[in-house]
Amino acid sequence: MRTILLLLLVPLLAWAEPATIVRNTELKKSPATDAPTLTELAATTAVEAFERRAGWVRVKTAAGEGWVKMLSLRYGGGIARQGSSGFAQLFNVARTGASGTQVTTGVRGLEAEQIANAQPNAVELKKMQQFAATPQAAAKFAAQGKLQPVAVEEPQ
Repeated sequence: MRTILLLLLVPLLAWAEPATIVRNTELKKSPATDAPTLTELAATTAVEAFERRAGWVRVKTAAGEGWVKMLSLRYGGGIARQGSSGFAQLFNVARTGASGTQVTTGVRGLEAEQIANAQPNAVELKKMQQFAATPQAAAKFAAQGKLQPVAVEEPQ
């Protein structure tokens, strides 16, 4: 029974989502900025989006398969056409309950597992503390720049 359930779930692992490249971007061999570039993808290129790794998405195109930056993609079934009134998108919302628009913010390149398993690095913390300014140094800098103090209430 467990084997049958696993076999039924296998297609979900390869599930692809249609997406469109929103600006000219490089198709990379691996999810890294210094990875070899396989080809240049033009804006409006249709792709199939697969797995995500930090700020990168593995895609498949007619030109091949590789990785693009996540913010270079627009998910959904295509791009808006110039002069479009939005009627087609409105019809899609009525039909499916979704507009096909996705907004992503706050990408920092870390997976949830990496954050959960993060460990403090005392050596790096000590390096950062070398850049801290004393109150006297900050006051001197402000005086040199002719900055005036302003009282700001702390939020409650």
